[in-house]
Amino acid sequence: MTFVPHFEIVAADGAAPARTAFVLHGIYGAGRNWRTFARDLVAEQPDWRVVLVDLRNHGRSQGAPPPQTLAACAADLVRVGEAVGGPPETVVGHSFGGKVALVYARDHGAALKRLWILDSPPGAAPAAAEDDSEAARVLATLREVAGPVARRSDAIDALVRHGVAKGIAQWLATNLVPREAGGYEWVFDADRLAEMLADYWRVDGWPFLSSPPSGLSVDVVRAGRSDRWTDEDVRRLGSLDAAGAITAHLLPDAAHWLHVDDPAGLRRMLVLG
Repeated sequence: MTFVPHFEIVAADGAAPARTAFVLHGIYGAGRNWRTFARDLVAEQPDWRVVLVDLRNHGRSQGAPPPQTLAACAADLVRVGEAVGGPPETVVGHSFGGKVALVYARDHGAALKRLWILDSPPGAAPAAAEDDSEAARVLATLREVAGPVARRSDAIDALVRHGVAKGIAQWLATNLVPREAGGYEWVFDADRLAEMLADYWRVDGWPFLSSPPSGLSVDVVRAGRSDRWTDEDVRRLGSLDAAGAITAHLLPDAAHWLHVDDPAGLRRMLVLG
């Protein structure tokens, strides 16, 4: 059976949008994380509809067949496009979803006109950086706090005891689902997520950004208070912007969760097409 990720279509009330944008969440997230932002965005740009995709092994997109790679995530988006009546003109990706968006543009982007990469450094990373990343630390903690748990608050408390910030722990707990026998368990398959993260760190998107195809507009947004970018990343981004290969943007008052920290600023910046 062909795997098609779960998705949700968001359109402005009373609108008949003719154009489609996909929005892709980060690791451990789901499309619902962007629902409020998407509703406000289409209210301002009603000729667009936004498709919120649950990337494979996230949210309601469980049971994805192997391989658990960014290329597989990108191929999933082709099937979402078929399900909604055609490929997107624009893809917006945050964090992990930003690199998925980049791979989609590289491998399947013939119809794509605009690519937005939100606080997602495009390069590969050495093993030391990979192991020390926040995503890797969260995954290790999720393995230790495997559940099931009686209450969501029990999982939040356990995550905090393992050094996860309370706000992130509360957000992660939205991925707990009720069990028939009582209590809650994680919707995640930790082994599959580990495979996805390993591939995320292997993929190097700089070559694509250095020479994007003609007709594709590429915008990269860096959050001013983000800790995801190295000095070398910032330098390379500036060089590509100066050369006209991409357009680099800075959202100065936002940290990594820029759609939460400064949603209005991001909406003003994010022209879908």
